[in-house]
Amino acid sequence: MAKKENSKNKKSFFKDFKAELKKVTWLTPKQLVNNTVVVLTIVLLTAIIVFVLDLTFETINKHGIDRIKEEIVVEDIIDDIQDESEEENNEETGNEITE
Repeated sequence: MAKKENSKNKKSFFKDFKAELKKVTWLTPKQLVNNTVVVLTIVLLTAIIVFVLDLTFETINKHGIDRIKEEIVVEDIIDDIQDESEEENNEETGNEITE
């Protein structure tokens, strides 16, 4: 008994499915090509914009980090020189720095 109901449901489903597909408004080939071209154009433009922004930010970041590294190195060198000169002055005067 269940097999008969199941086959009726399948036949009914496919009949309804076919009826619904007939109601669909399908695109013409010309509309399909136009829509496809529009979508691809928008995707390519977006990809180009993201690529350019990525390169720009990467370049800015690279130069910014290099500049910061240079400043840190220069500051470290200056600090080392100052520390050495303070040590030399303290040795000459006999004073010691206690930290």
